[in-house]
Amino acid sequence: MLKLEMICTGEEVLSGQIVDTNAAWFANALMEKGIEMSHRVTVGDRLEDLVAVFQERSQTADVIVVNGGLGPTTDDMSAEAMALAKGESLVENTEWRERLEGWMQRYGRMMSANNLKQAMLPASAVMVDNPYGTACGFRVKLNRAWLFFTPGVPHEFKKMTYEQFLPFIAEEFGQSEVVGLKKLLTLGHGESRLGDQLERLNLPDGVTIGYRSSLPYNEIKVFARGESANAALGEVVDLVKHTLGDAVVSEGHPNLAAEIHSLMENSGQSLSLAESCTGGLLASQLVDFPGSSRYLQQALVTYCNESKMKLLDVSANTLDSYGAVSLETVREMAQGVKNLLGSDYALSTSGIAGPDGGSDEKPVGTVAIGLATPLGEWCQMIQLPQRLSRTMIRSLSCAVAYDMLRRALRGEDPIVEYPSVRRTQVWVR
Repeated sequence: MLKLEMICTGEEVLSGQIVDTNAAWFANALMEKGIEMSHRVTVGDRLEDLVAVFQERSQTADVIVVNGGLGPTTDDMSAEAMALAKGESLVENTEWRERLEGWMQRYGRMMSANNLKQAMLPASAVMVDNPYGTACGFRVKLNRAWLFFTPGVPHEFKKMTYEQFLPFIAEEFGQSEVVGLKKLLTLGHGESRLGDQLERLNLPDGVTIGYRSSLPYNEIKVFARGESANAALGEVVDLVKHTLGDAVVSEGHPNLAAEIHSLMENSGQSLSLAESCTGGLLASQLVDFPGSSRYLQQALVTYCNESKMKLLDVSANTLDSYGAVSLETVREMAQGVKNLLGSDYALSTSGIAGPDGGSDEKPVGTVAIGLATPLGEWCQMIQLPQRLSRTMIRSLSCAVAYDMLRRALRGEDPIVEYPSVRRTQVWVR
């Protein structure tokens, strides 16, 4: 089995000043190709530490991807450290120097000594092209491992992974063990509850189940290792979905906004949003996706009562009698935004996201959600735990709202029980 590792470099990564999104992306990109990473380490910009980790990990790995440290500044030490680890000198790569000179001429810039540093590679290195930046990649054999050096700039790293690294793996190592992965997104069920339900399943050899909590969701990962396990993967996924029932809200999507986008993009149907406590988060999650303009007609953040009345035609009597956070108010908000352009569907939210503003009757975490569809209207009031942050209350409110819409789009009852979310009121017409 191919032993593939990753070394991430940089003081800012090691100290937590920046989040290492490259590592997470890379591991997922490998898994999508059926390749598992066996080890990952982060090391700072210290020459002796880099040399030591190159020498240590090359004793056990087949391939090591080194990310970062190829820039022009003094803290970019990957090439120098690799040369020291191999006991060889740095030499100028003529091809990359000429590439740099041409790039500088095109953009009217002077070549500096720092830029020339990027053309200095270990003597035994094989250059790896980088058409998208000034830092070339390279690969070197040390002990049993190929070390494959890549730039830290995310878009350059991603391009090199697809255009250079994965073809290298296929050519050098051929097809490794077949690894399959299916992801199921769940909402409103705790990880322990999910585990209790799934641990009773009799899984085929080579199939395992993993969990990843990323509030407001819990993701179920079904791994299949080997040909026979992959052949059974579809049946196992169906079994998991049947076992968990309404807990599963999406397959293969990272969140419910992505699920809604998939359902609506080419449906010919339209959606409008009226938000109060979620403050535009519903809309923001959808417009992350290209093509959302095909169905998303408008999104209004009606934060105060006056805007609810003037923009959405919520009656003053409703607000006076029931309050802004009520089934009656979100019903009229959904009706009002739906009627503006005659949308097929409309969602509305109003709640108390905290940390202040709650009362004994409506404490922090009280959220009303309304849904208007061609077939009727559904509203529910939920009570989220007060220990949740303001951000998490808003995020979970969006997830419940989108699950209501998802179920309506699929012809199902929009309101279901969530064991970890307490529902206090329901209105349906």
